[in-house]
Amino acid sequence: MLALALAGCSRRGEIDATGGIIAVRSACPTAAVPAYTGDITLFNPAQSRDAAAIDVVAEITNLRSTCTDGAQYYTEGSFTVNARRNDASVARQVTLPYFSAVVRGGNVVVAKRVGQVTLNFAAGEYRASAQAKAGSYVDKASASLPADIQAKITQKRKAGDADAAIDPFAQPDVKAALQRTSFELLVGFNLTQDQLKYNATR
Repeated sequence: MLALALAGCSRRGEIDATGGIIAVRSACPTAAVPAYTGDITLFNPAQSRDAAAIDVVAEITNLRSTCTDGAQYYTEGSFTVNARRNDASVARQVTLPYFSAVVRGGNVVVAKRVGQVTLNFAAGEYRASAQAKAGSYVDKASASLPADIQAKITQKRKAGDADAAIDPFAQPDVKAALQRTSFELLVGFNLTQDQLKYNATR
């Protein structure tokens, strides 16, 4: 048996009064970095892909998110960009583009923004870091399970009942509803096609 806690103070993995296991589902979007977009490599000259031509390498790290429950769910993701360069002879400023996208159901982009993060290398320094943020708003109704689906998931089942051994999460309508109401805040470097190909094939 599995009871889904949609609100309240129950914690994941606790046993409820019926003997079921509580799984906590948050309506707030989770934050993540998509594959191949968490780092960027700049070359000099730009068209070269030789290791000797690598100019600047940067990566996104320490992505953390907070969620505010108001008229809408607001998720803010903060992250660090760490970079290193090959030539530290002079002070230099490097500005890199990054995107934040709200994705529904794992594959539908409902909103996207492009921002910039600026790294300041001091003369003689090979490394630099900068902080950046991204945010997303999600309508509560869009992120909430319909009442009939909630009822199907939280329905009490007794041993011996015909549906006692049926996992409600395996039912097609429940799976579809969970997918429709699941949102993510994805953050990564806004790469060109060549940069994305480089990350995916190196």
